[in-house]
Amino acid sequence: MEPAAWKAYITETYGADEEYLWQRYPNYCVFRRTDNKKWFALIADVPKAKLRLDGEGVVNVLDVKLDPILVDSLKRSAGFLPAYHMNKATWITALLDGTVPDEQIKILLDMSFEITAPKTKNERKKQ
Repeated sequence: MEPAAWKAYITETYGADEEYLWQRYPNYCVFRRTDNKKWFALIADVPKAKLRLDGEGVVNVLDVKLDPILVDSLKRSAGFLPAYHMNKATWITALLDGTVPDEQIKILLDMSFEITAPKTKNERKKQ
């Protein structure tokens, strides 16, 4: 899917509106949960050189927050990179160039949405 289609999918599926927070980066789009305002996704067009990818130009990416063990595992898979401008232990960057199947991206979005959910009373007590 193209970034516009991903933005529509995220808005429709999670009820999260697009937010453009940086004047310097007008194409960087953040999605937050409506209940606690935590970010769960970021879509951006990043110069390939900044991601240490071959070639010129930009590539569209999606950053999602995941369990650190899954992040570490995905870094070894095609289409995934250490998170761009996010905590590299808990966030991962997925290329939106067709390398990562759409169905896998949807699963990762679901996981990111869940991991950023408000903690329950029992979860807070355990901490």
